[in-house]
Amino acid sequence: MIAVELKTELLQHCQKQVDNRYSKIKQTIVDIEESLLEESKSSSGDKHETGRAMLQIDRENAGKQLQEIEKVVQILKKIDVKATSDYARLGSLVYTDKYTYFISISIGTVAIGKTDYLCVALNSPVGMLISGKNKGDEFNLNGSVYKITSVK
Repeated sequence: MIAVELKTELLQHCQKQVDNRYSKIKQTIVDIEESLLEESKSSSGDKHETGRAMLQIDRENAGKQLQEIEKVVQILKKIDVKATSDYARLGSLVYTDKYTYFISISIGTVAIGKTDYLCVALNSPVGMLISGKNKGDEFNLNGSVYKITSVK
């Protein structure tokens, strides 16, 4: 599989993960809104106020999660699968003597064919170690030395 096709497939996996998470958060917000409406219809008192306050906190937390997802969506939009570079950057496939990394967002391992690819964010510990490195460069992670064999 050529690099553009591979990057496209990996990017689609990333997008699917983000879409799933986005849908779950949106559904959580809808559920909270419905619960708030039900709380409004129920009797007043301390128990009622506590329930509403808890739901408000849940809604704020879900809103923050939604903002984070929107930031991740913007990162994915910046990835140009056709771009090539001699150094590791957002959207790069970085082959090492141990693993192959796709610098995108942190979703973990994605299996394509018989090969596993580690999708890592540029601002993750691994992403920061790899960023800017070229073929032949090495980096140390958790006491192990990794040699970059190719960047695509």
